[in-house]
Amino acid sequence: MHDTAHAAAHHGPPTTFIRKHVFSLDHKVIGKQYYGLGLAAVIIGMVLSWLMRIHLGWTNLAIPGLHLLSKTGAPGDVMTPELYLQIMTMHATFMVFFVLTVVPFAAFGNFFIPIHTGAEDMPFPHFNMMSFWTTFVAFCVMLLSFFVSDGPTLGGWTQYAPLSAVGSVAGPGQGAGVVIWATSLAIFCLGQLFGALNFIPNILDLRCKGLSMWRLPLPTWAWFITSCMGLTSFSVLMPACILLILDHVAGTSFFVASNLVINDQLQPHSGGSTLLWQHLFWFFGHPEVYIAIVPGMGIVSHVLITNMRKPMLSHRVLVHSMGALAVLSYMVYGHHMFVSGMNPVSSIVFSFPTLLITIPSTIIVLIWIGSLYGAKLRINSASLFALAFISLFITGGVSGFFLAQPAIQILLHATYFVVAHFHFTMAIAAIFGIFSGTYFWFPKMWGRMMNETLGKVHFWCSFVGVYAIFMPFHYLGLAGNVRRYSSFPADYMQPLVGVHQFITYAALFTGAAQLIFLYNFIHSSFWGEPAPDNPWQGTSLEWSTTSPPPWDNFGGRHMVVYHDPYQYGVQSSTGDYVMQDSPEQVKTEHEEP
Repeated sequence: MHDTAHAAAHHGPPTTFIRKHVFSLDHKVIGKQYYGLGLAAVIIGMVLSWLMRIHLGWTNLAIPGLHLLSKTGAPGDVMTPELYLQIMTMHATFMVFFVLTVVPFAAFGNFFIPIHTGAEDMPFPHFNMMSFWTTFVAFCVMLLSFFVSDGPTLGGWTQYAPLSAVGSVAGPGQGAGVVIWATSLAIFCLGQLFGALNFIPNILDLRCKGLSMWRLPLPTWAWFITSCMGLTSFSVLMPACILLILDHVAGTSFFVASNLVINDQLQPHSGGSTLLWQHLFWFFGHPEVYIAIVPGMGIVSHVLITNMRKPMLSHRVLVHSMGALAVLSYMVYGHHMFVSGMNPVSSIVFSFPTLLITIPSTIIVLIWIGSLYGAKLRINSASLFALAFISLFITGGVSGFFLAQPAIQILLHATYFVVAHFHFTMAIAAIFGIFSGTYFWFPKMWGRMMNETLGKVHFWCSFVGVYAIFMPFHYLGLAGNVRRYSSFPADYMQPLVGVHQFITYAALFTGAAQLIFLYNFIHSSFWGEPAPDNPWQGTSLEWSTTSPPPWDNFGGRHMVVYHDPYQYGVQSSTGDYVMQDSPEQVKTEHEEP
């Protein structure tokens, strides 16, 4: 197994601009391409969220230029309820799939997995190139939905049947928009499957000499676990999307029940099941939560260890807990369907593992907090975002206890309380993990240092901003504010308008703060201070090569590993740490075999 790592490169160095920067076989370039795609998607998602927030705060306000986004949904630049739902659907789709899946998993994983394993590249470089370009095609197809006659779909990122399956008779956005949405996601799933089929054999079969599985860094363990989840969950969503397309274009009835009447029209379908879509979607959808968050857990652990200058309390327990999250994520999907008329016995069955999944999450958090106790933590942009990740994950996780109970969840399911829960747990925590990884690995990826002062300003504005945005969502949900409503016609909801206006101001402020990051990122990429090979005095293999690494990662060296990746707090010739590939033998309190 280890000998194959030395011959893992199936291609030579690129010789043309196209092969080097466009259709590249180099995993590092592909990782950067994924990062750029995620950056474009997050800008689109953020702008769409601004439009929603402005409309919720001031329902009849004309937003200049809004008519350019829709031919029929913005008369006089005032958003209609249909356009609001279309914007909400596209915001969620771009953020969940093209940001929260692409960046922490595909971008960072592509760049660092071969380096962490001491390999020269991925085992299947052409498949790896295909994974990015397939995902890019999916991104472009999703953008096309803005240009069809009735605009994008308005069914939310869940696209519940039967309305999503019967076509334009269900209303605006339910015709071509749904087909484009489903086509894009089917292509996206294919791209992610290509990626997972590279990650898993690289980690299992291309590790360098001396690198046992337990000597892998925590991010690589997280990417391995996520790849296994992706193989099974995306393999369910892709055929589900294909079946949805067939219901539209081939007259099938997979998700449409018999004798269904919509808009006073009897539908020519029979024999389908509206709940079948929910079962298929949520069997993907709940593991997707952990596909977004588990890479962040690995990244944050890696960043904290380097800045604490000591290992976590237990490397193995962290890995086992992340694996437990992956396994349990498939057993809890039914709690998304408590309001679907599920048998009460089934609700209890799904409620139990929903509470059980909090145990590995709690263990991970306790290991983080226990490891931080007594540590002389280096405060920098990466470590600040890592600490904030823990804070956000705890905040979102606490509200999960409420939603695990069927009686309470049925009451809160359609309200902003659920929106607060999944934004804290899945979205904002994952994005803070992305920021932590970016500030930490930017020197290695781009060969230059980011501005730390701007990074800390960006952190504090973002940290305060996201709590100002999403904490009030809990209050809105408990007050009965139904999500997906574009205005507040009921009298009891009128006092909540002021809360929405406060959230809108916070969202505009927080979004503007991201311009600090964008400026820092772009400016540092070209004009930042040149980065040393090991600016953070890290010990894992990415710090044993140049910044940025050469095309074959280690300049022709065959790497040999002598230690686990986190040998800190020791006395060695380099200081308080010993590199993973250093043959120097030092007295350590902990060493993985």
